[in-house]
Amino acid sequence: MSYFQRLIMNTLTFVTLAVLLPNMIHVQSIMTAVIASFVLSILNALIKPILIVISFPLTLLTLGFFTFVINALMLNLTSYFVGSANFGFSSFGAALLVALIMSVINMIVTEHHIEKYSRSEE
Repeated sequence: MSYFQRLIMNTLTFVTLAVLLPNMIHVQSIMTAVIASFVLSILNALIKPILIVISFPLTLLTLGFFTFVINALMLNLTSYFVGSANFGFSSFGAALLVALIMSVINMIVTEHHIEKYSRSEE
């Protein structure tokens, strides 16, 4: 999946979750969702690898589930940089739930994308 496709997918996920879970996630506008998606991608590229290396023992101990906590932390950092009045979560638990949902959506879309291109090569 290209960077632009992933950016659009995260934007649509933010908007959809803001509609489905209005008490947990707040997105001011579609443009705010685009900005939040861009900021999240930058944080995932720069800060997330450092956090994963630092928390590797804890991630290993929890069989990888601590990665969801790191993803929720990335979402909270995104909220901080975009502005919690424009893009925010009601609690860390809400950010954790959104991180879990986004991980599942990314997994499904990526798997579909891989299957689509592996069939076309045959």
